[in-house]
Amino acid sequence: MMLFRTQLFKRPLSLCARYKSNVSSLTPLPGLDLSHERLRRAVFYVPCSDERKILKSHTSRADCIMFDLEDGVSFNRKSHARSLVLQALAESPAGERGVRINALASGLGLDDLATIVQSTQLDVIMVPKVESAQDVLDVVRVIEEAKKEVRVIAGIETAKGVVNVREIAEAHPFVDALLFAAEDYCADTGITRTPSRQELYYARSVVATTAHAYKLQAIDMVTMDFRNPQILEEEAKEGAEMGFTGKQVIHPSQVDIVQERFAPPKEAVDRAIRIVSGYHTHYEAGKGAFDLDGKAIDMPVVKWAYRVLRRAELAGINVDNT
Repeated sequence: MMLFRTQLFKRPLSLCARYKSNVSSLTPLPGLDLSHERLRRAVFYVPCSDERKILKSHTSRADCIMFDLEDGVSFNRKSHARSLVLQALAESPAGERGVRINALASGLGLDDLATIVQSTQLDVIMVPKVESAQDVLDVVRVIEEAKKEVRVIAGIETAKGVVNVREIAEAHPFVDALLFAAEDYCADTGITRTPSRQELYYARSVVATTAHAYKLQAIDMVTMDFRNPQILEEEAKEGAEMGFTGKQVIHPSQVDIVQERFAPPKEAVDRAIRIVSGYHTHYEAGKGAFDLDGKAIDMPVVKWAYRVLRRAELAGINVDNT
């Protein structure tokens, strides 16, 4: 399955053209494939039943605009939201345009899919409450019947989803990311949310680790207290340290903080530049591990440095010293 994902799955030309920054200027490192890396730091949910918010999203700098047909839309507005989604996708200037459909078990998800696969501007579909590989395959079937290639983000929001996360990750090459949704997970498990977030550590770690095992992105939970930037800062920093590559946001004020926190910090970039430079110097001299500031630098550390610089490149940070 991994061979199929990395070598055979080709994105449409239109999508490739919109990700020109994915062409790295870094000198290739044998055995390290970073071609799957892309910017998806802030995944910004825009309720597709609110025309004012749709229009306002045109000015957002979020890496991914996710038009929402699910939680952000009241039940009596679902049809209205679906009627607006194709126009919203067509007019959005976002780098990545997606739609969060309703869960398949709700009875609304397939109707959502039938509508959105008509769009030529649809880049990614967020599927909530995924609990098995079959849930993914049911979505993929509709995509393929429409003769499209669209990335899929699988939402891990229940205990069953966490238990089955591996089979979900490897269900199909269209799966591009795993996403953790804390509120639904707590509702499903009866967990009580605390300010420490320690009760969510296991589930979040499982999602992030599994995503990286299958070369997928890992999208962290929403910060519900959107009027408190300090909490957002803490959660975003913590998520990045845990290995998440991005975070869901529900308010425009959250976007810039998340985009900044999920770009490599200057200290990490500076160190990574020195590590990669030192690696090339010692490699040419026929040496393996080397010393930098009194610390041993071996191949796992070099790979970490390459990943940091790749993400920095995508975020527009100058890494020419490499």
